[in-house]
Amino acid sequence: MARLPRLTVPGYPHHIIQRGNNRQAIFTGTPDYELLLELIGEHARKQHVAVHAYVLMSNHFHILATPETEEGIPQMMQAVGRRYVRNYNLRHARTGTLWEGRYKSTLIQAERHLLACMVYMDLNPVRAGMVADPGEYPWSSYQHYTGRRSDKLITPHPLYWELGNTPFARDEAYAALVRAGISESEQQALTDSALRGWALGEPDYVAELQKRTERRVARAHAGRPRTTKEQPVPN
Repeated sequence: MARLPRLTVPGYPHHIIQRGNNRQAIFTGTPDYELLLELIGEHARKQHVAVHAYVLMSNHFHILATPETEEGIPQMMQAVGRRYVRNYNLRHARTGTLWEGRYKSTLIQAERHLLACMVYMDLNPVRAGMVADPGEYPWSSYQHYTGRRSDKLITPHPLYWELGNTPFARDEAYAALVRAGISESEQQALTDSALRGWALGEPDYVAELQKRTERRVARAHAGRPRTTKEQPVPN
């Protein structure tokens, strides 16, 4: 079966996941993390992509971003991927691929899922047992959104500004969201939607989104019922 083209629509938030080949590490130290963030920032600016949030894990990373053009995210990710692998291989005297195929992504309904997606990303290091508190992890946007540092890579989504009338109020409100966490079902929905490429949102949102693209944005429900339950995709 031919794979679906990635779903990319200007003006909508996209949840992006890129994994290391065979779940192997894609970072071996601070210079690697810093290089990837530098490349994301450089090419996000060139391609007019607003990066709202990110987390870099040891063998994969997540980005939440809104492009101005249909080609913004594909061109950004292609350039970042190629340059990072070239530099990584030179630095670590290795050859060959680093990524597990193409990056995965999909659109999420901002009003329903954007803040939840940010929380999901910031809690990734906690779920992985890497830190006890997301504020202890340096390779995510959490510290920016809780007032611990300023990250020039980040362009907050308008929904973040609605959390409070002052920077302190927004910092506190966002920290409270992260402390509250998200449900297991929401976590699974965010993971599955990105890895499978189906838009995540209410039916009206999905229907409106379908008008913006020829690519099918949701799984078809017509035909014979499935006889086996589809297995969830792990984080």
